[in-house]
Amino acid sequence: MRLLRSTDLALRVLMRLAVADATPTTRQVAADMDVPYTHAAKVVAELQHLGLVDARRGRGGGLALTERGRTASVGAVVRTFEGEGDVVDCEGTQGTPACPLRSACRLRGALRGAQEAFFASLDPVTIADIVGEPTGPLLLGISRGPGPV
Repeated sequence: MRLLRSTDLALRVLMRLAVADATPTTRQVAADMDVPYTHAAKVVAELQHLGLVDARRGRGGGLALTERGRTASVGAVVRTFEGEGDVVDCEGTQGTPACPLRSACRLRGALRGAQEAFFASLDPVTIADIVGEPTGPLLLGISRGPGPV
């Protein structure tokens, strides 16, 4: 299974904020993660809507991870950003023709089971769990950029 770019970025933003020693702006986080600002802003807005990130505008503003964000299940975050859709588009809803085997196919159920097993394996893992050594210090190093030359 391959995660959507927004799911990947949401997890990386949460990880970055989990080790933050300040309140970076969305623009700073986008630069740290080497992603377009507009993409980061959409992800941050969704994380804020979910109550995982606190975003404040203006002087002294920035992003901070909420307690709910720190204890959030990685599985729940992935489910939210990935959606509840099937791994394959058997019904032809995304501009492709419907599969002629859909009425008698067992593959769809097997893939759904695999998808649920993937999510379930991430459910007990929290954001706090994934920023321990050696990840946390590396994230801090990325956010500070290269040192003096």
